[in-house]
Amino acid sequence: MVMEDHKLKVFCTVAETKSFSKASEIIHLTQPAVSIQIQALEELYETKLFDRSSSTVSLTPAGDILYRYAKEILALYAAAEKNIGELTGLVKGSISVGASTTIGNYLLPNVLADFRRTHPKIKVHLFVGNTKRIVEYLNSGNIDFGIVEGDIARQKLIVEKLIEDELVVILPPLHPWAKKKEVSIYDLIKEPFILREEGSGTRQIIEKYLSKHGISAHDMKAAMMLGSTVAIKGAVESGVGVSIVSRWAARKESKYGSLKLLSIKEEKLIREFALIYQKNSIASHAVDEFLSYLKNYPFDKLIA
Repeated sequence: MVMEDHKLKVFCTVAETKSFSKASEIIHLTQPAVSIQIQALEELYETKLFDRSSSTVSLTPAGDILYRYAKEILALYAAAEKNIGELTGLVKGSISVGASTTIGNYLLPNVLADFRRTHPKIKVHLFVGNTKRIVEYLNSGNIDFGIVEGDIARQKLIVEKLIEDELVVILPPLHPWAKKKEVSIYDLIKEPFILREEGSGTRQIIEKYLSKHGISAHDMKAAMMLGSTVAIKGAVESGVGVSIVSRWAARKESKYGSLKLLSIKEEKLIREFALIYQKNSIASHAVDEFLSYLKNYPFDKLIA
């Protein structure tokens, strides 16, 4: 019996997110379309695969059996594609990459443009979201790997350092601190401060750094909470307050003089951008090629 790879991916996504609505967001299908795919599988096996009676969706015993086989079948598809690619010598196909917002918006566009010039037959699909969402994408098998910032639970994933990132204080060019090169973390408590939303890798690392220096997020004079680095930079440029963002994210504004960038005096606020993979996943030939390119990419030239 031949099964559609797509139905299995939908099934696994619902199983791993325990939610039809979350699954529909991740795989970019409407919720009714997700339900139709699951219904087709339930009709095929003449049994229920999910228990929908409680507040969360859980696998039935039959669903649990199918889930284990579905993961194996999808892994076999990937292995077949990889082995055929190695045999023919053709590096083609498509890659799905998930990137947290800083990386997806400020680093990867340059990398993907350069990669495309040398590998025109490989299509790269990029999904951008906060770190929490990218981990969900990876766990549900909808991306081949992720590139994220922030702390990642390692029990289910392989986490591998890619590059370092410095988080810097940003302020408008007419701010009294504008001529400084660094500022104390304790001086920041006195300034209106713009925060990122909950679930953001940037916010997570800032809160950890503040805590290390005996400061809680509640000690900050929160001017507002915004859901993107773009919005934060705009608010700082407008004089609403100061904030902390990735040096990568503010490099253009620094170059053109609309924002001033300061390091933190006590110690530089450094975090890692990391590659994350599922354990025991089989990477396609195209994925291997892109990962090799990424690990050897001269990121320093972008920030010079």
